[in-house]
Amino acid sequence: MTPTAVGPATGSPFAHPALFYRDDQEYLAGTVPFVREGLAASEPVAVAAPAARLELITAALGAAAAAVHLVDITLAGRNPGRIIPTVLRAFADAWTGVRVRIVGEPVRPGRTSPAYPACVQHEALINEAFSGREVTILCPYDARSLPEDVLADAHATHPVLITGGREWSSTTYDPDKVLARCNEPLAPPPGAAAFHYDAKALPAARDFVLAQARKRGTSEVRLQDLALVVAELTTNSVVHAGGTGTVRLWAEDEQIVCQVQDFGRLADPLAGRRPADPGQIGGRGLLLVHCLSDLVRLHTDDAGTTIRTYVSRV
Repeated sequence: MTPTAVGPATGSPFAHPALFYRDDQEYLAGTVPFVREGLAASEPVAVAAPAARLELITAALGAAAAAVHLVDITLAGRNPGRIIPTVLRAFADAWTGVRVRIVGEPVRPGRTSPAYPACVQHEALINEAFSGREVTILCPYDARSLPEDVLADAHATHPVLITGGREWSSTTYDPDKVLARCNEPLAPPPGAAAFHYDAKALPAARDFVLAQARKRGTSEVRLQDLALVVAELTTNSVVHAGGTGTVRLWAEDEQIVCQVQDFGRLADPLAGRRPADPGQIGGRGLLLVHCLSDLVRLHTDDAGTTIRTYVSRV
């Protein structure tokens, strides 16, 4: 059985099934009929997957692949926080009055331990981001290579599960519980460079971050991205989160990590994950941070908010 318009138990038109596969044959058996059914119904179809998976699907589709929008998720989804606005919503919002189908594979073997919580948060937030919309997003999971806890998270973030052509409702579907678990404190390492700022010190905070990143070998191109990231985050602190904050910076392998902590609470879990409306004034800061960063982690509670961004040094 292939997924069509099966939605959560609430009766929402949105469908978000997880497909578990163990080899290329099972992968193609679960994805290619899904794509062909969409094309036969004149539904727009996109596939966002690693390059090797895109090659498998396009070869199996033959000439029909020309009608499918293809996205290398390892590039477009390097930061999982930008997949909803720049991949999924960007495609779905381009169509009205018709169901849209997307194959999306953000969780894959090889993700680093800092990146995985952002991946599972993304999968949980898809359900809220598309609730009530005529969209089906099929998420393949490599059951042969991914750890058991990752597969368990797939059960918790997808209302419908598919294995070997069999489809059933998840008995552990609970995306809110997953989001609460992933909202974990982000303690900086000992010795991280720190700068406390208020409204008057915003330029000094940016200069501090750039100087520290430059000393750690960051290229001028990435320094420009980092300058925009720190400007957006520190300005948000001053304008929306009590007027003061602390920015910290350190290096991890080939990345610069910049962390901003303030006293505000971020109440909207989709903040920064919605595409900006053309006429929208403001509200683009976190979206810009997600687009410029290689990874974004966030913790928020009544005591304040910490946003950690990772930017490659080159």
